[in-house]
Amino acid sequence: MSDPILSLHRLRQVFDGFTAVDDLSMAIPQGEIFGFLGHNGAGKTTTVQMLTTLARPTSGTATVAGHDICADPLAVRRAIGYVPENVRLYDTLTATENLLFFARLSGVADPRARVREVLDLLDCADLADRRVGGFSKGMRQRIGLAQAILHRPAVLFLDEPTSGLDPMGIKMLRDLILRLNAEFGMTIFMNTHLISEIAKTCTSIAVLSHGRLVFHDRIEAVTARYGDDTALEVLYLSLTPVGRLSEVA
Repeated sequence: MSDPILSLHRLRQVFDGFTAVDDLSMAIPQGEIFGFLGHNGAGKTTTVQMLTTLARPTSGTATVAGHDICADPLAVRRAIGYVPENVRLYDTLTATENLLFFARLSGVADPRARVREVLDLLDCADLADRRVGGFSKGMRQRIGLAQAILHRPAVLFLDEPTSGLDPMGIKMLRDLILRLNAEFGMTIFMNTHLISEIAKTCTSIAVLSHGRLVFHDRIEAVTARYGDDTALEVLYLSLTPVGRLSEVA
């Protein structure tokens, strides 16, 4: 068996005495669509910030595509794409101009050709010459996704990708995620609250509760054990007891 593309070992993050992520260890094989579930304040976004080198862990370590997040953060950044919950783009520029800027920053060879290729891949060619300031949330998410895959990352991180999208936008994003995984073997790490999308999209899941990992398994094992996809909600609720939740994500 090949080494996991994501490996976390006793990862921990403490803010002003509050433990946001506590002793998190897990391994994710290459090619997975991994769903990371948890209540508000569970530590999901904090985990993604550490894995994408936006925050340094208090203790523990992790590797992404073979690169240590603390020892070699630049190599990690070259190997990943990241789409935050709220995509940040230059509103006065067109979609193409935004993507050309990011492609050049990433050192993409022949950036203009690559931008056209990615826009076509994501069915966004009709947005190419429009200024992004007038885009809907769904359009911005699609251009953010295009920006994240310009340099052909091995791992794509999505932080609450369906937040604020209507049902059509959610379906479109789901189809794009499945396509990136199936056609390019891209490993996808997805934070989400939307259990229905986890069941339809992910190949494995984990549940974080108050900073600690309480469940990690493959989707088929979950459905085999609990009977059908709808049982995933029951499982999730049983693992995340209601209580006072921190505002730290």
